[in-house]
Amino acid sequence: MVSPIMITAAVGAACSVVLAPVVISAAGFTTGGIAAGSVASSMMSSAAIANGGGVASGSMVAILQSFGAAGLTKAATAAVVSAGATVGGVAGWVGKMLIR
Repeated sequence: MVSPIMITAAVGAACSVVLAPVVISAAGFTTGGIAAGSVASSMMSSAAIANGGGVASGSMVAILQSFGAAGLTKAATAAVVSAGATVGGVAGWVGKMLIR
C-alpha cells in the first residue's frame, strides 16, 4: 500500500512544477520584461536603490526575470520539485497527525 504521505508529497511536487511559472508570471516577471506596477517592479526598484541605480547580476530580481523570460532551468525545476514534495509530505504528515 502506498503511504498517504507519499501521495501528498507527489501531489506537492507535481503542483509546484505546474504552478511555479504561473506564480512567477503573476508576480510580474514576464517574457516581455518586468510588468509595470507589479510586485516585480517593486522588487526591481528596491534592488536598484540598494545597488546605486542598477540591478546586480545574479540577484533574486535578475534570476526571477530570467525564469520569467526563458522558463525554469533544470536545476531550478529540480529545486521546485524538491520544495513542493517537502511541503506536500509535511502537509500529509500533519494531516495524519490531526486525524489520530
